Amino acid sequence: MSLGKAMVVDDDNNICELLKLYLEKEGYGVMISHDGDEAVIKFNALKPDIVLLDIMLPGLDGWQVCREIRKKSNVPIIMITAKSETFDKVLGLELGADDYVVKPFDTKEVIARIKAVTRRIGQSSNELEIKEVKYDKLVVNMTRYELRVGGKVQDTPPKELELLFYLASNPNRVYTRDQLLDEVWGFEYYGDSRTIDVHIKRLREKLDGVSDKWALKTVWGVGYKFEAEEDNA
Repeated sequence: MSLGKAMVVDDDNNICELLKLYLEKEGYGVMISHDGDEAVIKFNALKPDIVLLDIMLPGLDGWQVCREIRKKSNVPIIMITAKSETFDKVLGLELGADDYVVKPFDTKEVIARIKAVTRRIGQSSNELEIKEVKYDKLVVNMTRYELRVGGKVQDTPPKELELLFYLASNPNRVYTRDQLLDEVWGFEYYGDSRTIDVHIKRLREKLDGVSDKWALKTVWGVGYKFEAEEDNA
């Protein structure tokens, strides 16, 4: 069964062929490009359903390619690069990338992230009204990647915002840390699941005491939930 067309953009032919092999096994038709200028031309002509995009490219770099694609399409983009600095990750996300994988990578992880991104995109395209959730003195908008608390925009990293949006979209439901990592990070997380605790702690610094109609709650021995009054949920 064909899952659509994937475009791999990387100047390393070995990486392109490896990803092509795995993507074809998953059911994708695969097109390859080795430089940024060619990638934009091929994208416009062939309209792939997902793009795996390196940053360091001949011609236009990955950031420029991402920017050009976003001018006309919301196709899922996963940045694949040797650069691991936080600045590069943040810039890629700000330009509209959906996820970020650092070389050297596990090919199975890349496939898992592709599935997660396409699942999220599919959900959002079928449920456009769920791009924003509102509660008393709280608005989480995923179209603009914006958190408003008491009417004021709060500077919030993407993963914190995605975590809050997911919990607030499913009020009064308890999630384990592993469930949240799988749903929000979009792949099997191999590190310490306590990373969720860190993100919850940072969110609470922004949210605690804002309203008595909702709260981020710890369910001891299980995980977390966004607790809200039924008429607000």
